[in-house]
Amino acid sequence: MFRKYILPAIAVLGVIFAVYSVRANNKPVPPAQPVVQPSQAPFKSYIAGAGIIEASTENIAVGTNLSGIVTEVFVKVGSKVKKGEPLFRLDDRELKANLAVRQTALQTAKEKLARLLSMPRPEDIPPAEAKVREAESALADVKHQLALAESITDKRAISADDLNRRRYAVQVAEARVAEVKSNLALLKAGSWKPDIEIAKADIAAAGAQVKATETDIERLTVRSPISGEILQLNVRPGEYAQAGVLAKPLILLGNLDRLHVRVDVDENEAWRFKKDAPAIAFVRGNRELKTPIKFERVEPYVVPKKSLTGDSTERVDTRVMQAIYSFDRSQLQVFVGQQMDVFIEAPPVTASVATPGNDKDAKGGKPEGAGK
Repeated sequence: MFRKYILPAIAVLGVIFAVYSVRANNKPVPPAQPVVQPSQAPFKSYIAGAGIIEASTENIAVGTNLSGIVTEVFVKVGSKVKKGEPLFRLDDRELKANLAVRQTALQTAKEKLARLLSMPRPEDIPPAEAKVREAESALADVKHQLALAESITDKRAISADDLNRRRYAVQVAEARVAEVKSNLALLKAGSWKPDIEIAKADIAAAGAQVKATETDIERLTVRSPISGEILQLNVRPGEYAQAGVLAKPLILLGNLDRLHVRVDVDENEAWRFKKDAPAIAFVRGNRELKTPIKFERVEPYVVPKKSLTGDSTERVDTRVMQAIYSFDRSQLQVFVGQQMDVFIEAPPVTASVATPGNDKDAKGGKPEGAGK
């Protein structure tokens, strides 16, 4: 009974269930609805590009010339600063100590020059003049002694040796007078000019060292290169600020009076781009928020594409031409770094203007990633 009726019934039910499961699972899956509706191009023929908002001065990554510990931060995110206003300061105690040493060396060099310029001292002249008078008196005495010896008519009264010693004594006294007179003249002449020039050079060198140290101290206070607004602050008191180009800037600064949009135009569409063509930018996430944008300039150098949308058909090995547009900040509530969908009116693609070597264009098709 079981084998004759029940087993066939179970088999039939299994077949029916399998057929039902197959039919149920083969139903087409409805496509997932986008979180937000994509922006719609306002032109019949256009170039589409992804744009990123930046400051009109571009986003300036502020760094420091010297590395050191941060002691003070004078700004915060959102602060508006003027050109030359201090942003933060590094520890300057060591440089201030060096400055004191070099200022002392400069003062010493100035005192040496002052001493040279004040020569001779008034009190040094009388002793030198007295030595001249003393030498002249000694010379007169030995001359008188020689004259007495030479006036003796009897040569036997004085020996030839004694006479010669008196003659030599006169020569020595004359040399002594010449010496003290030369010393007096040298004293009255003052300092030697080359000595004064060397002292002046020492002052200049010491002054340059003082100025260099003062400049280094001034460089420890990082100041704003432009008038703008603080977009990002990545430095705090007590942290070590590294000099050079950093992956994460110490301070990000820019002028937000008028915002710029940097639009990536695919290199395959660059030939269709016209700088005087109208363009409209839409805010990502709300296609109702849009604004016309004004052309500013085109970057002359075509760069590799970096901003990716995540589309499976998107080419990642392409290059893009970057066009810069601007708009008034009051027109949209947007932020620097935010992405926008940009549409630029362009002439339509036809077979007569297809690029050489592009088979899809030659057949009337649209190349991958191209606009309408």
